[in-house]
Amino acid sequence: MNGGFPEALQFSFAERVNRLVDWLVLNYGDQLRALSDSLLQLLVGLENILRLIPWWLLLLMVGLLAWHATRNLPRAVLLGGLLMLIGMLGLWDKLLQTLALVLVSTGLCVLIGVPLGILLASKPTARRLLLPVLDVMQTLPAFVYLIPVLMLFGLGKVPAVFATLIYALPPLVRLTELGLSQIDPSLLKAARGLGANRWQRLRRIALPIALPSIMAGLNQSVMMALSMVVVASMIGARGLGEDVLAGIQTLNVGQGVEAGLAIVALAMVIDRISQAYGQLKR
Repeated sequence: MNGGFPEALQFSFAERVNRLVDWLVLNYGDQLRALSDSLLQLLVGLENILRLIPWWLLLLMVGLLAWHATRNLPRAVLLGGLLMLIGMLGLWDKLLQTLALVLVSTGLCVLIGVPLGILLASKPTARRLLLPVLDVMQTLPAFVYLIPVLMLFGLGKVPAVFATLIYALPPLVRLTELGLSQIDPSLLKAARGLGANRWQRLRRIALPIALPSIMAGLNQSVMMALSMVVVASMIGARGLGEDVLAGIQTLNVGQGVEAGLAIVALAMVIDRISQAYGQLKR
């Protein structure tokens, strides 16, 4: 008698998942292809716009943005210097590709995550139903949902955007819901008594009060999007993660370290600026 699990109690739903993906490809292939083409045009267009900006002007823009957020000139110069260091390492073009991927992914996170957070804060039933889904999205290994994403959209930048979106979305939804649920109900009741409708209460009271929490969620989403850079390079998305992956494949430690430090530098720049804006809102 062995200690294996009894076969009578075993089951598998892998075939059902495969049939679902096949059904999506068969019935919605044209719509998925149109969505993929539109997103690819947006991503490539943003990359081209970033390439048209002279390197010194982009550094100046980042420095001014950092100064506006932090009101600290030495820190702004330091953050601009970190991006300049990436260019000095010969990784400027790959920096722009990674930045475009992160900006598009984060923009989609905001478009989807903030309304979802509002829904969770206002509808307890939706909160009970969607929180387990967010738990799965946050804990499921990235390579698991890369498989259906690749089948639906193929290799390239578009599946990398969707994979990054799935991974980076939950923190923004959770912190948006948290910020809205912590608002004093008496403020909303007073606004209702003064004749404010639901949209006015949301836009003029709830969202401004919850904005620090939303900014913290946005910061976390950006950091998680950057952590997906190397995984995205494995499915055809170019950028800084491509050099890290090449360093692993060829055992080129120096190349991997340079690209890894460039990702860290970009993460520090985005993190410090977004955190500073969140503190200003407080």
